[in-house]
Amino acid sequence: MSKRLALVESLIAQGSQDPFVWYARAMELRSLARLEDALHAYEDVKTRFPHYVPTYLMAGQVAAELSMWDAARAWLQKGIECARGSGEAHALSELQAALAALPDEGDEPSPSDPKKTPR
Repeated sequence: MSKRLALVESLIAQGSQDPFVWYARAMELRSLARLEDALHAYEDVKTRFPHYVPTYLMAGQVAAELSMWDAARAWLQKGIECARGSGEAHALSELQAALAALPDEGDEPSPSDPKKTPR
């Protein structure tokens, strides 16, 4: 376990209610290439802090890395709703760009088809 992951896990175990601590846990799991664990950690952030907008972009990116295209779209669409609702224009533009960059439904590459890549 990385020192950063150990630190945020410790803060969470102590009862932290800071959304960034929970988000940092997911980010650290992602940096350790533990993508499935990271996606579950982003889900934890969404459950506890549903208006923490950065969660949605990062979770959408992780879902796309896992070729979970429907999940990626769902994360990004929910993030767009949250960013609009909170007036976060920069986050909104990033979320919209990420959604537009996903392959069209039915045209998604599969992990076993390396020739198809997202645009």
